[in-house]
Amino acid sequence: MQKVLMKGNEALAEAAIRAGCKCYFGYPITPQNEITAYMSKKLPKIGGVFVQAESEISAVNMLYGCAGSGARCMTSSSSPGISLKAEGISYLVGADLPCVVVNVQRGGPGLGTIQPSQQDYWQATRAMGHGDMRIPVLAPSSVQEMVDMAGQAFELAEKYRTPVMILADGILGQMMEPVAFGEVDSDLTSGEIKLQSWGATGHGNKRPPHRINSLYLQATDLENSINERAKRHSNIKAEHSAAVARDTDDASIVVAAYGSVARIAQSACDMARADGVNAGLFRPQTLYPYPEKQLQEACKTAKAVLVTEMSMGQMVDDVKLALNCNLPVEFFGRTGGYVPDPTEILAKIKEMEGKCNA
Repeated sequence: MQKVLMKGNEALAEAAIRAGCKCYFGYPITPQNEITAYMSKKLPKIGGVFVQAESEISAVNMLYGCAGSGARCMTSSSSPGISLKAEGISYLVGADLPCVVVNVQRGGPGLGTIQPSQQDYWQATRAMGHGDMRIPVLAPSSVQEMVDMAGQAFELAEKYRTPVMILADGILGQMMEPVAFGEVDSDLTSGEIKLQSWGATGHGNKRPPHRINSLYLQATDLENSINERAKRHSNIKAEHSAAVARDTDDASIVVAAYGSVARIAQSACDMARADGVNAGLFRPQTLYPYPEKQLQEACKTAKAVLVTEMSMGQMVDDVKLALNCNLPVEFFGRTGGYVPDPTEILAKIKEMEGKCNA
């Protein structure tokens, strides 16, 4: 399969179009601007819709309207922009509307920095919006995975009628790597927008009207809606939790990392093994639902687990919960726009190995 050299943001945008995305609503912000620019050039040429809204809030509400038709649609932003979209995402969840939301993370809080970050883990997995809601979160670690997860995100969104987030970071969005695109599905990429049977597209007096709504005045109705959604999330957890483990069969120290930092952590694990320390990498590909069983399997020989992120340690709680607090879990990370160095992670691995052998 022929590969092409592409920047992460542009590759994700192209993959979304190939996955049938016909409508995009966004607002520019670094470091995800290439997604917006790519969509503005490409979508009108294939009969799609591109709108640069006047704000992030406007963009997410346009997304709500479009998703209500059943068309495949997407928005993207970077950290503070996603915060502005959070209320609208909660409405999308409450109305059971499928769509894809991309966050190419930058440092915060506030305007912070345009440098890469992984500080939005808690927001993405726990606090994306009000109302006892969560959405599936996919975490690529390469440009190729940004391509692959674009299609997965739309499939998940439609199957379970939910927004799905792709949580990348500034490194992945800006770096260039060779990528391969799969065969194009002509049904998805034709000039026509494929709508869903439940969409609010006009009934012509041929069927009862479809109502897209997140307001429930009766407590029983709202509780039933929330319980039904919880069942769908149980199915997502059972069928779609995903992770990659490397060199964990005999690992005494397992390093848990996601996204671009997982690549740095892998280098540190390789260096540790060269120095006689059996280190292995666990890389979750879904951050919600968290791949608990896969982590437990990866840690079957481990004495301790090291979590490393470009944050103050937001994935640590999920690792501890997945392991039922049965193993020591420590953290090493950088923040403020700094990227961890493999030698820094290696030093922490050796420190933990020394503690375990003391």
